[in-house]
Amino acid sequence: LQKILILLHVTACVVVGKTLMILFPNAMRRYILKQGERSRMNENPKFSYENWGPTFFSFKYLLFVLKVKWKRLEDEAHEGHPAPNTPVVTFKGEVRHLFDFMQGNRPLILNFGSCT
Repeated sequence: LQKILILLHVTACVVVGKTLMILFPNAMRRYILKQGERSRMNENPKFSYENWGPTFFSFKYLLFVLKVKWKRLEDEAHEGHPAPNTPVVTFKGEVRHLFDFMQGNRPLILNFGSCT
């Protein structure tokens, strides 16, 4: 049921977004560039709006957002329940899962940080 609701919500957002891009291209360009500022995407000189802007609200965009949102359903943690076996990336760039690092009865400690 959750996946169906997500499908309906994301599809509606993409249809509205695509319609607005067709009807009001300049306003949507400003909106998308504003979103790029929030994520700092537009600070990369190799990316221009022409490279990534038109991909918003496309069919590939719809599939990507659905994939991410559906995957996040599996990653929810709830108090008193076992932790989800979420994917993690090692320093070598390998994709592993959280439980791969468990060793017997030893507690697993996660340390999050930033390199910026």
